[in-house]
Formats: sequence, C-alpha cells, structure tokens
Amino acid sequence: MSLALFIEQLLNGVQFGLMLFLMAAGLTLVFGVMGLINLAHGSLYMIGAFICAGVAAATGNFWIGLAAGVAAAAAAGAIIEMTVIRRLYDRDHLDQVLATFALILILSEGTSMLFGPFPLYLSRPDSLAGTVHLGFGFNYSLYRLALIGFGIAVAVGMWLLITRTQLGVRIRAGESDREMIAALGVNIKALYTVVFALGAALAGLAGALVGSIQSVQVGMGEPVLILAFVVIVIGGIGSIKGALVGALLVGVIDTMGRFLLPRLFDLLFDAGRATDIGAAIASMLIYMLMALVLILRPKGLFPAHG
Repeated sequence: MSLALFIEQLLNGVQFGLMLFLMAAGLTLVFGVMGLINLAHGSLYMIGAFICAGVAAATGNFWIGLAAGVAAAAAAGAIIEMTVIRRLYDRDHLDQVLATFALILILSEGTSMLFGPFPLYLSRPDSLAGTVHLGFGFNYSLYRLALIGFGIAVAVGMWLLITRTQLGVRIRAGESDREMIAALGVNIKALYTVVFALGAALAGLAGALVGSIQSVQVGMGEPVLILAFVVIVIGGIGSIKGALVGALLVGVIDTMGRFLLPRLFDLLFDAGRATDIGAAIASMLIYMLMALVLILRPKGLFPAHG
C-alpha cells in the first residue's frame, strides 16, 4: 500500500464527512430548535440534486444548476414547513415520524413523475475538471478538493451565523426556551420557517454537489439521512460543532475502514474472504462508534446544552 493511495483515501473520507456535515447541520438545527424528527430531510437532498441536474442540462451551466438546486430545496422546505410541519410541533414524535415518512413517499413519487424513473447524469463544471498535484507523487480530483473547500466554507459560515448574527441569537434562544423568546415578541412561526428552509437549503446544496460524483436518482437521500442521524447522535443534538466533528469522524472512519480492513484481512485469509469480511466489519464501524459514544457521553460529544 502506497502513501499516495492512503492520503487519497483519507482526503476522500474528509470530503465525504464534509458533505455529511451539510446534511447533518440542517437536521440538527431543525431537531434542536423545533424538537422535530424530520425523516423527509433526505428528500430535500434529492430535490437539490435533481433540480441541479435538470437545470444544468437545460442551461449547460453547472453553477446555475447549483443555485437553482439550493433555491428549490429551500423553497420546498419553506412550503413543507408552512403546510405540513407546522401542524406537528405539538404532536408526539410518532406522529412526526409517520407524517415525514409520508412526505418521503410523496416527494419520491413526485420526483419520479417529473424526471422519470431513470438516474440523471450531472457533469462536473469545466473549471473543476481534471486533477491537481498535491505532492507525495499523486494527483487528486480537483472537484473533490473543491467539495472539501465548499464544506469548510459552509462550516465557517454556519459558525458565523449562529454566533455573530441576530438570527443566530434567536436560533440559540429557541433551542433553550422557545416559550420565552415568543413572549419577548419574536415571531416564532417565521423563525421556524427560516430555520427549516435553511436546513433544507443545506441538504439541497449537499445533494447538488454530490450529484456529480454519484448517480442522481430517486431515493438517493435515504442512505445519507441514516448517516446524518448517526452524525448528530455522535456530535450532540442541536450542536453545529458536534455535527462537524461527528461528520468528519463518520466520513473518515467509514472510508478508511472500507479501504484498510480488506487489506488487513488479506494477511489472514484468501483475497475473496478478506474482501467480504473486511467490507462487513467496515460497514459496522460507524455504528460501533455511535454505541461507544452513547455509552461514554449519552448526550453526544458536544451537546448544545445540558
């Protein structure tokens, strides 16, 4: 195993983790501020990818598609919050799960009707095509490197939003005491709509960006949603810092586990069995990490409060 290959997989893990952060940040905001379990968050990821692919194909410009995908996801999030989610805040979590699961089915079927049942192709922008030399004798995908940059920029932007703006103050206050900020004159309904739309926009951004390195297809958001829930459990519900740390841990451990474990078991078994055993154990690593964190820190690594 060469050093260049190891570093490449490590960067892939960081890139995967930062894209998970975009999903988890919105999900943890919604759950932390609203106390809402939103299973339809992955569908907003899918909407961002499909709109980006469709608009990019129609215009021939990836960046226009990206902007359209983010805007469409944010708009869909705002509409869903005002028409469906708003009725669920005072209901128990089972009602929230059932209602948002129904939204998954509705949005999946609606997307399939609009775009067809077959995956769409989303090409990378010409400005980010090719590779860049990073030393150690290897080249790395310029687009994947740009995804890492996008993820870092969004993380910094989210930190500034939460800690340095009036909206951030209201979001943090909403996490601590919703009734109090409502009594102080904050329009709680408008705040909830903004937070939900912001979370939806982040999910749509992740879907649009990842659409160029995987197929854009109906149901693409559900596997990512499961990982996003793992991330917020590890990082701490309602914590942007926790979402970032948890996402990076999940991304790197999952990627490096799938890369290293089959090679480790090659020393003990034949190639076929080593690959099967290594892949099986690698798929369990992030859930083993989640279980360990829950045992040692039941509220996550960086709980928002408490």
